[in-house]
Order: sequence, then C-alpha cells, then structure tokens
Amino acid sequence: MRKNVCVFCSSGNHIPQVYKDAARRIGELCAEKGINLINGAGTSGLMGESSEACLAKGGTVTGVIPQFMYDVGWAHTGLTELYVTEDMASRKQKLRDLSDGIITLAGGCGTMEELWESVTSRQLQLYDHPIIVLNTAGFYDPIKNWFETCVKEQFVREANADILVFADTPEEAVRLFEELPDRKHGDLREERH
Repeated sequence: MRKNVCVFCSSGNHIPQVYKDAARRIGELCAEKGINLINGAGTSGLMGESSEACLAKGGTVTGVIPQFMYDVGWAHTGLTELYVTEDMASRKQKLRDLSDGIITLAGGCGTMEELWESVTSRQLQLYDHPIIVLNTAGFYDPIKNWFETCVKEQFVREANADILVFADTPEEAVRLFEELPDRKHGDLREERH
C-alpha cells in the first residue's frame, strides 16, 4: 500500500483560486487517507496550500528544501519532518527517494523541470512508481496533447505511453496514486529501438 506521495506544484502566490482549491483538496485527501504528503517545504503558493490543508486535518507533511532556500527563510517550519539538502539536484532525488508516487499540480518552470526529470527517470527504470498529472481546469491540456503526439509519432515508445497519467480531479489523482501498479521493467537496451 502506498503511503508517501510527492506533490510537485507552484510556489507562486498570485495564481487563480481554482488551483489553490485543488491543492488544498489534495492536502485534505492525503490527511483523510493517511498518506504522507511530501513536497519542497515551501510556505507559499500551492505548496503552502496543500501542506496547510493536510496539517489542518491531522495529516503529515515531509518537506525537502535545499540549503540556500533554507538559509533565506523559505522553509515551512511547521512540517512534520524537514530535510535540508545540499542543492536542487539532491532535493529532487530525495523527493523521489521518499515517495511511492508523484502527483503534479499546476506550476511553472520549476514544476515542469521536476516533472520531466521524474518522467525520464521512470522511462530509464530509475523510478518505478506512478506519475500522475492533475489537469485542473484543463491547465495541462497542451502537455497532454503533446505527450499523445509524442507516442503517436514514436518519439515516445508505445511501451512507455503509461509513464505519465492525467487526472481531472484531486479525488481521481489520489485514487490513481493508490491503485496504479509500479512499472514492470523490460530490457533497457530495447528503449533505444
């Protein structure tokens, strides 16, 4: 049974309420289902919203933040557990190492970078767990269409078409996190053919 979900999302505050509501719901669902929420330990944006909602319902939140962000006071000091890493690369690795799956909420460049590094890790058999994208208000429609085109045009192998799964609601995203199987490995040498 999966107990630790990594949530990638925006740390920006000036974003529409619909995305904040979705982040809060993810936090609430984690608390209700006894799932430890893992994120980048920030206090602002969707990261802060999901953490606060989870903690308010009696859930647990584990944060992972690089030293330079910790030093300038960006860390949420009320989390259940906090890890401080040397740099951004070790932060992303620690987030994946602690998790049993990933849910990506709306976000900008940093969120995209975390998502695609994780997708690539899953494709290369370095990360076995499900990666779910919460497509709130159609935010990720362009990415979903692009990914489907990549599979159709064989830039992504058909065998890897399931490395990224989209959900329309927080409830569906958490259900997929709980139910999707870990990836079964084939011959990595075949990834290039």
